[in-house]
Parts: sequence; C-alpha cells; structure tokens
Amino acid sequence: MKTSKSIAIICLFVFTLSACTTGMNFLTSSIVPAATGAVQTKKDKNDNYTLSIDVRNLAEPKNLTPAKEAYIVWMEDGRNAVKKLGQLSPSSKSLKASLNATSVTEPTRVFITAEDGIDRQNPEGQIILTTK
Repeated sequence: MKTSKSIAIICLFVFTLSACTTGMNFLTSSIVPAATGAVQTKKDKNDNYTLSIDVRNLAEPKNLTPAKEAYIVWMEDGRNAVKKLGQLSPSSKSLKASLNATSVTEPTRVFITAEDGIDRQNPEGQIILTTK
C-alpha cells in the first residue's frame, strides 16, 4: 500500500513540474547549420511567461555573409503578434549565447534574426533559427 501511494505522489509531482515548464527546440538552420538551441517557457506566480533561450555554436553575426551587426530574438503569440525579446551576443570563443525574457502572453513561436542594427522594432533580417 505504501509503495502505491509513493508512486502516485511521485507521478503527481512529475506531472506538476512538466505542466509548469514547456520546451521548444530550434530547427536546424541553413544559414548557420551548426547552431542548436532550445527555449524553456515557464508560467510564473503573476501569470507571466518567463523564457530562457540557450543557443550553442552560433557564429558571430559579423561572420555571416553578408555580415550583420546583431542577433535579435522575437516571439509570436497565439494572436500572431510579434514581440522583440532582446539581443543575443554569442561569446567569441565558446559560440554560446543565452537570454532570459518575460512576456504577458504565451509564446507559440520563438525565432532569431540577423539584423543590421539593434534598434529594430520589427524583424527585417534573415531568420537564423526558429522553433517552427
């Protein structure tokens, strides 16, 4: 009886954790094929969504053809509204980059563009990575 109860509690705990956090992987890029990454989304106590974006093997934007100034992270929600989340700056040695952001709406798609400037309010550059 104790074993059944313990298993039920563990299953409930695991289900609760998985219901709180969702993940999306970036698809392989034709522009930066070695780049990989994921987005973890979690709903916080204020009903906001916290996003944790981690990317590996992301070449510096100045090394793209044509060269770009910055990588910008964007998200779409269920209403297809696009929101700028911030800038990704890969380290020159490890080629890793991460970004934490918050949104009041749940993301349905996250994507990264290579832009000529960081002041963009709408995506204009090539999509480097996308979750869909």
